[in-house]
Amino acid sequence: MHSWTDTLRFAFQPVVNLRTGAVAALETLARPETGDVLAEARRDPELDGALTVLALRAAARKETLLPLHLNVFAATLADLGGLTPLHDAVRAAGRTPWEVTLDIVPPYTHVPQRALLEAVTGLRAQGFRICADGIGDGDVPLRLLTDLSPDLVKLDASLLARPAAVRAMRTLCEELGALVAVEGVETELQCAAAVAAGAQLAQGELFAPPARIPVADVYVPPRSPGSPLPPRSGPSVREFVRPAAVLPVTASARQVRALLTGSPDVSGVLLADHGGRPVRSVHRSRFLLSMSGPYGHALYADRPAFKLGDAPRTVGADATAWEVLDVVAVGGRDRTSDDVAVVDERGRCVGVVRLADLVRALAESRVEEAAGLNPLTRLPGSDAITGEVDRWIAEGRAFALSWLDIDHFKQVNDGAGFAAGDELIRSVGRALQQTIGAHARVGHIGGDDFLLLGDEAALGPLSATVLDAPWSAGGRPVTLSLATVVCAPGSVGDHRQAAAQLAPLKKAAKALTGASWVLGRAGMPGHEIRRGGSAAAPARPGYAAAEPRW
Repeated sequence: MHSWTDTLRFAFQPVVNLRTGAVAALETLARPETGDVLAEARRDPELDGALTVLALRAAARKETLLPLHLNVFAATLADLGGLTPLHDAVRAAGRTPWEVTLDIVPPYTHVPQRALLEAVTGLRAQGFRICADGIGDGDVPLRLLTDLSPDLVKLDASLLARPAAVRAMRTLCEELGALVAVEGVETELQCAAAVAAGAQLAQGELFAPPARIPVADVYVPPRSPGSPLPPRSGPSVREFVRPAAVLPVTASARQVRALLTGSPDVSGVLLADHGGRPVRSVHRSRFLLSMSGPYGHALYADRPAFKLGDAPRTVGADATAWEVLDVVAVGGRDRTSDDVAVVDERGRCVGVVRLADLVRALAESRVEEAAGLNPLTRLPGSDAITGEVDRWIAEGRAFALSWLDIDHFKQVNDGAGFAAGDELIRSVGRALQQTIGAHARVGHIGGDDFLLLGDEAALGPLSATVLDAPWSAGGRPVTLSLATVVCAPGSVGDHRQAAAQLAPLKKAAKALTGASWVLGRAGMPGHEIRRGGSAAAPARPGYAAAEPRW
């Protein structure tokens, strides 16, 4: 072996789960005491491949449970056609390939893309996970990134100053089935920006600096009250994944006991077949209770741990937190505290989720959501709707944003009384909720004003059910006004621009008599009157009136 190995040392830095605050994995970093072996490795694929193997061995000596991240240059994979020695080293260290993620680092310029993709395909077939590293600060082409279809994308912290870019990358990663991590996080503001942009993982000096000894405890700033709420379908299970303690299905009870007693934070052990698919789940408390009972050690120590386990509870990596709770709810009550194994499309274990993490996060989201509800209608306020508008914009979706209110509401309150006015507002809110369907959102933004977000196709039933209904308060007839702006992908940059496009439409709708509806399209002049008319001559529904251009 070359002399540079005599002065080569390795440091370890944790990859942190931003949702749970737990260490999700451990990255191994080469730290030569003299010379610049990394610059040499960039030019020498054989040297870079050897460094990757040495990093694996160094990590395996320090850590036996956490998944590992190893760095390798893109050119190395393309030139060598993969890393055959690494596969052998992983097995020799008692680890499995699916516990190792290869961080493919730039540069990508002049790297033969076909050769790189073929090498990645081979590594993935062996079980290794793939990470695209240095995105935002490197030179990876977007087309190559999608062709790589990585399991994880690491963004440079400099992108946090451009939140739209991070949100767009999060959307792309959701399509690819990849997680988003931000590396180089040094401040709490950067951490908050990463959470707000939708990153699930992070690493950097803020959490823990690279160290010669892997750290178990990391600092994660508490989530602020203003953190975005998860989608209505519930947060993804990927946000809660913890490393799994995995042993071969042939492991003895003695081996399981040694792992549990040596790792007090491990709540259970998964027994997996040779392909990494969980076959049995061993719960810590029930297992140790069996082993500590009368004659327990003598009876079970040298027998297969398989006999003391249960059928594993599993969910796919694309499941939501609510779907995990459905899995937990099935079966005996004595298993409600069992970890749930998260598996990939091949059935291989990628980690576990704990019920306590899910319950805590879902409870927090419900508290935050309740704090933003209007006390009269129990509908979300403007922050929830505008946040959803920004999410739809980032996803490149077309949408219709509508504003609705009750005409002359002050006169309604003065004439019929505030109790009748409140009941009218509640009735309108209920009608909107029942009409818009599951794929739209309605918010009560104060007083008699409502915001609606959905597809343009949902507007027809909305107008027929809500605008044309006979409304009254205290026996007095009441009409409603609706203004809608339809936003095509790219027509607005955020919810503020959408609101600015909606403002003149609101004014136009209120200028009409009777139940009114005005519709415009972002970036296009004029608007269409679909309900209502002027005092002189009522407009016909669907008539494109010759209104002043704006």
